[in-house]
Amino acid sequence: MNLVRHPAKFSDVLLPIFEDVSNKYFPYGKILDPFAGTGEKIKKLFGDRVVTLEIEPEWAFMQNDVQGDATQLPFRNENFQAILTSITYGNRMADCHNARDSSRRNTYTHVIGHNLHDNNTGKMNWGKKYRDMHALAWKECCRVLKPSGYIVLNISNHIRKGKEIDVSGWHRDLIVSWGLTLQEEILVPTPRLRYGANSNLRVDNEKVIIFQKETQ
Repeated sequence: MNLVRHPAKFSDVLLPIFEDVSNKYFPYGKILDPFAGTGEKIKKLFGDRVVTLEIEPEWAFMQNDVQGDATQLPFRNENFQAILTSITYGNRMADCHNARDSSRRNTYTHVIGHNLHDNNTGKMNWGKKYRDMHALAWKECCRVLKPSGYIVLNISNHIRKGKEIDVSGWHRDLIVSWGLTLQEEILVPTPRLRYGANSNLRVDNEKVIIFQKETQ
């Protein structure tokens, strides 16, 4: 299978933060990344501790990840000490239309070169379908997470029609509503992609949000 680059890898500035969070909250135990992309950076950071899952085979098999769907995780209940992942933001990287001009497109669909899987959130702009799909995925993540385990979420808001969309707040509130406790929210200034006509309209940071599952 040909190697296909991924358009949205972890920013390098996040890696020491993930390492610090792991040392603080879950220094031992298995970690799952259910939206792994190529899984390259997280595997280098955590080695055999991490199991990575990706829905598109081109990216899944680059690091011997599990190919699968985050809304139907192929793992038993209470199997992981932590979920650590970066999800799609519902921004214009989800665009899948054919370009009408020669401007650069760095979207999931344009980079992989074919239509994405129906359940790939990389094709979903912010809206009901995006929210419904992630709600199913978070339900599955809670199922496979051990009691007292942690969810570590990397997420960012984005600008749409000149207004900041509170994507991170929506995910945070949903996860808390299911009984997990918000432990920490870390604001991380990161370099952002600067392509397209609205390249000057970017949120200049990402967030790392940590939750803990209740013990039973």
